[in-house]
Amino acid sequence: MANYEKTYDLFTLAMRMQEAGEGVSLEDIQQEYGVSRRTAERMRNALLSFFPQMEEVDMGERIKRWRIPQRSLNTLISFSAEELAVFKTAISTLKKYSMNDKADVLANVELKLRNLIKPEQKLKIDVDAEEMMKSEGLALRPGPKIVIDEDILLKIREAILSSHQIRITYYNRQSGKISRNTLMPYGILYGERNHYLLARHSDGFYGDEVHHFILTNIMEVEILDELYQIPKSFDLEKYSERSFGVFQEEPFEVEWLFDKESASDAKRYIFHPSQEMIENPDGTLTVKFKAGGRVEMDWHLYTWGNHVKVIKPEDWYEKPINS
Repeated sequence: MANYEKTYDLFTLAMRMQEAGEGVSLEDIQQEYGVSRRTAERMRNALLSFFPQMEEVDMGERIKRWRIPQRSLNTLISFSAEELAVFKTAISTLKKYSMNDKADVLANVELKLRNLIKPEQKLKIDVDAEEMMKSEGLALRPGPKIVIDEDILLKIREAILSSHQIRITYYNRQSGKISRNTLMPYGILYGERNHYLLARHSDGFYGDEVHHFILTNIMEVEILDELYQIPKSFDLEKYSERSFGVFQEEPFEVEWLFDKESASDAKRYIFHPSQEMIENPDGTLTVKFKAGGRVEMDWHLYTWGNHVKVIKPEDWYEKPINS
C-alpha cells in the first residue's frame, strides 16, 4: 500500500472514531480496511500519537473500543438537515442503480462533512434529515427537467418537518380554475413528467385519500398554525412502489419481452423495484413485475418502439392508451 493510501486510511479512521459514539474496535478496523489485527493495532496506535485524547469506550462487553472526542476535529463550519438529506438521497439512488463505487465515494464525503457538525447541533440535524428522507420519494428518469419554484418547495418542506398544515393556491390545468385547498402534506414524489405534492385535504374531501398536486401548478403556499400527524401506517416508499411512476391504481401483473437487439440495453434498467429479469435462450429478455400506472407504462414503452412486446396484461393492445 502506498504511503498516501495509508495516510488516507488513517484520516478516514480518525473521522470514524469521532463519528461513532459507541467507539471503533480492532475488529471493526480489520473488516473496514481489510488488514490484519497487527496492522489494525498499528493504525490505532498511530492515531493515538496524534490524538492523545483518544478514549476507551466501555460498552459493557469484552471487546475494547476507542473513540476520538468530537471537539478534536470540529470546525466552525455548519451544515443543514437539507444538505445532509441530499447526500443520503444521492447515495441511496446510486446504490439503487448499482453504482456502488460512486456511492462509497459519496458516503466518504458525507462522513467528512458530518465530522464538521457541532455536537450540540448533530442530534437535531440528524432527526430533521431523517424526516426529510422519509418525506421525499425519488423516481429518477432521463428526459427534460421540471422547473419548480424554490420558495414553494422550501415552504412545503418546512411544513412537513414541523408538522404544520398548509393552504395552497392551486391552478387546475384541465378546468382552468384556481382553488384554495387546506392540506396535510405527506411528502414529495418526483416523477418523469411531473413532480407531485402528496397530501390529504384537511376537511376530509376526496374521501380522506392521499391526493396528488402537481408542484408546478401550485401558485402560493401558506404555512398554517394548525398541526397534523402522518399516520404510522403510511410509508412513502411502499406507496410509490404500487405504481409505475406516480399514478396510483390497483397493481396488476406486468410482463414485457425485449427483442435480442434491445435486450442488453434493457438489462441496465430498473423498471420497477419488484422486477424479475429472465434472460431467454434465444437472446431475448423477459421483465416481470407488479404495479399500477398503465398510462406511464405506455409513455415509457413508446421510447422502446418495436423492440418490446407486452405479454401481460394480455388485453394491453386492445385498450385505448388513456383508459
